[in-house]
Amino acid sequence: MLLDLLNSEIKNAINNIDYNSITELRLRLNSPIIIGVCGQYHYLANYGITENVGSAIICRQSTIDRVIEVASNNCLYTINDQIINGYIAYKGGVRIGVAGDFVYNGDKLVTIKNINSLNIRVPHSVNNCSLSTYQYIASNNKIYNTLVLSPAGAGKTTYIRDLAKQMLKHNKYINLLIVDERCEITGVNDRISNIPTCDILTNCNKKYAFDNGIRSLRPDVIITDEIGSGDIDYIANAITSGVSVIATVHASNINDIRCKPQLSKILENKLFDRYILLGANSKPGEMLGIYNENLECIGI
Repeated sequence: MLLDLLNSEIKNAINNIDYNSITELRLRLNSPIIIGVCGQYHYLANYGITENVGSAIICRQSTIDRVIEVASNNCLYTINDQIINGYIAYKGGVRIGVAGDFVYNGDKLVTIKNINSLNIRVPHSVNNCSLSTYQYIASNNKIYNTLVLSPAGAGKTTYIRDLAKQMLKHNKYINLLIVDERCEITGVNDRISNIPTCDILTNCNKKYAFDNGIRSLRPDVIITDEIGSGDIDYIANAITSGVSVIATVHASNINDIRCKPQLSKILENKLFDRYILLGANSKPGEMLGIYNENLECIGI
């Protein structure tokens, strides 16, 4: 899916790299193109990766324009709601972060124009990456409320994508609702979409998804990605309604959850039974530790 977005020069360069190792492609106007491979950044040259900036392919306005045109199917208006949230969702679970000139009407952000920087995040499936932790999350058909922590790009989405498959594999009658706000969790893996006990809400904000999803779809478990302080009340309501929640949050280590004021309510109310820490320099979705509701380590 990534290659569809790119011009022939960049496609040919990427064809010299193992696609499954590519995590990001950073396009900044009139700057060398940078590619993330196995968690490390390099310049992109015609022959693949390089540390020599002089050999790097330079991003031009036409490079950025092509990505946006393909991702929007030549109709930028149709994806403006995504753009004002800072990203474009593309097929296959690809997410394109955007930067440029913000345009306001009074206090309301109406669009981003003159886009001059793109961060294309490339999703992958890592089968069974959550299997070693499943025993800590599920017990006698009960799914513990679980928060997955890691820095950006360390495999949170990869992990919960596989965790959804594990749940559906181990309990074929579980009613699972995936709140895929940015089309990243399910886009890369059609097997999740095709399972009859899995419901998916895409391009849907968490408030609507949690409020209406619980009432109309009656899930046993909700899986969602990248929660913020504004989402905590929705999660608390789901948990007190008898729905288990699996979610992710940005954090460098387990102590970050204690130090972030906006997340203090999570600990105060012991909303989550399990905390799973993923590592920035490990394989995507690889666990560094699992903790209970008191942040006591119960597994590594």
